[in-house]
Amino acid sequence: MNSVERRELTLVVLAAGMGSRFGGAKQVEGVGPNGEILLDYSVYDALEAGFSRVVFVVREEVEAVLRQRFAETLASRCRIDYVPQRLGDLPAPFSAPSTRTKPWGTGQAVLACRDVVSGPFTVLNADDFYGADAFRRAAAFLSSAGGPATARHVLVGYDLAATLTEHGAVSRGVCEIDARSQLSSIVERHGVARHGSEIACTDESGAAYPLPRDAVASMNFWGLDPSLFPALEREFRTFLAARPGDKDEFRLPTAIGDLLARGEISVRVVQTSAAWIGVTHRNDLLWVRAAIAAKVAAGEYPSPLW
Repeated sequence: MNSVERRELTLVVLAAGMGSRFGGAKQVEGVGPNGEILLDYSVYDALEAGFSRVVFVVREEVEAVLRQRFAETLASRCRIDYVPQRLGDLPAPFSAPSTRTKPWGTGQAVLACRDVVSGPFTVLNADDFYGADAFRRAAAFLSSAGGPATARHVLVGYDLAATLTEHGAVSRGVCEIDARSQLSSIVERHGVARHGSEIACTDESGAAYPLPRDAVASMNFWGLDPSLFPALEREFRTFLAARPGDKDEFRLPTAIGDLLARGEISVRVVQTSAAWIGVTHRNDLLWVRAAIAAKVAAGEYPSPLW
């Protein structure tokens, strides 16, 4: 890998999921004043921060829409690639069971890029707004990361309280961070919601218990070095060998957490002041559109965006 390749920053967008709670392809729901989708703003912020390539990990029903949308707006601005996430893209000797109908989750989605991404890259969801500061922080880390491969990864963390919605409980990965700002673990919390002035989640029995108000949440915004691919594939093999059920997913945060626990990698956590905006429930749309409109009115984004 030469130095030029190392300096190219790639944005990997996980756009294969369809959002069952949302009731459709929330990745392509217009939220901006001119019909811009949340992904438009993520790509815009990434290019402004110095990323020069975008890789969309897609399923067939999303790919056609994204190709049509970005053919004119991005073709002259950066390199674009579309990588399919396929159910049958498995390491030998594994094969997909006939009863399974969907791909294997975010960990497999990242692995789908292993043959097309050779430099530092970010991974994020297509249906979240992360804010310009998050991209600048990720770009700064990836541009300067060096030394052992274990030290080349970063997670952009958000204030948990700022990632909640008024329209229902959510699941969030709550981070444990050591004194050196290294990620110790991510614990998936379910039923996270405000209860008066407190934030609480629910356990397996349905009982609620409080979470720290200053807790840091992972919104699946990672900055990664391609040295992660071999370790991630080993984790995928372990997952498949355990004979997962038809709905079990190989999740990127879980795989990274397991690698962390064994000391195979380290992940720096950088916290952003950016406001996260996302659509979990359909009723979130009005809030999201109002938040984007406010940012446009404040001059943070041009209108139209492209």
